[in-house]
Amino acid sequence: MKKLNLTTATILATALLLTSCGGSKQEEITVDELPQVRVETLKKEPVEQSRDFTGTVQSFKQNDITPSMPVRIDNILVDVGDNVKKGQVLVEMDVVNRQQLQLQLANLERELERVTELHKTGGISQQQVDQLTVQVNIQRTAMQNMIENTTLRAPFDGVVTGRYYHPGEMFSMSPTASGRAAILTVMTLAPLKVTIHVNEEYFSRVKAGVKVDVTTDIYPGVSFRGAVHIVHPTIDPMTRTFGVEVQIPNSDLRLRPGMFARVNVNFGSMERVVAPDLAIIRQTGTNDRYVFVYENGIVHKVKVQVGRQVGNRVEILDGLNEGDQVVVAGMARLLDQSKVRIVE
Repeated sequence: MKKLNLTTATILATALLLTSCGGSKQEEITVDELPQVRVETLKKEPVEQSRDFTGTVQSFKQNDITPSMPVRIDNILVDVGDNVKKGQVLVEMDVVNRQQLQLQLANLERELERVTELHKTGGISQQQVDQLTVQVNIQRTAMQNMIENTTLRAPFDGVVTGRYYHPGEMFSMSPTASGRAAILTVMTLAPLKVTIHVNEEYFSRVKAGVKVDVTTDIYPGVSFRGAVHIVHPTIDPMTRTFGVEVQIPNSDLRLRPGMFARVNVNFGSMERVVAPDLAIIRQTGTNDRYVFVYENGIVHKVKVQVGRQVGNRVEILDGLNEGDQVVVAGMARLLDQSKVRIVE
């Protein structure tokens, strides 16, 4: 029994000795093989602030040609694509109601002339004359309204972009299959506008008159010059953006309402944190970018939002601050929370 205990003790002692020696050797290997990295301290630099925004080309003026009451359509004098002038007759409605109203007005006007003569001879009171005068004025107003609703005119120079009825149909004031409660639609094609939504950080930098460049997919490589027309006075609390209406002269009529457009706005320069492009790593399979930030012998993997490329440096919109130290070389073996050794 004593011999067995001596043998067991010898084996245990040998195992402990080997474990102790192996641990020391492993510790030495870990220290020697720390990844070597080179870092750079970030600073702020002036960066030209040019941003692209998307929107839809729209008409500055659009009018649905419609009467204010259900009336049968007698004639439509224009069609889609026709250019029209302000005041031009576009639609003629049924005139039966207008003729009846006109006859009533004529009778009232004759009656007013008669009672006015009677009043001069003392045969009728002033009150009766006044009452009839009011009726005549009301009928004249109704007659003028009827004329405007039976002879529909163009409110401005433009082009007919939609037609939803045919002569002989009853205008019902309800949306048709096209979704429009109108007989015609008239728009202007010059100038046009694009409404974009700009981040609130640029609110103080956008003023009426600021020049912009507008591009479209339908005209690759062609830029249309425009200018800020209206800056909306409030900021949407949900999106933290504000509306900006951009005006485009469109004198050559190449742009049309409904086109998709990109608007490039230059806000001048702003002080931004910039990082060497060597420090920016793109996450495989995504569009995410990240960097390794060094602090107290350890690197941290930090996701960043990048902006414009300025030479060999990249504007950082979010994720880093001035004074941060980022790894610019030696990041191949790095993981989040890796211990590293800095080299010059």
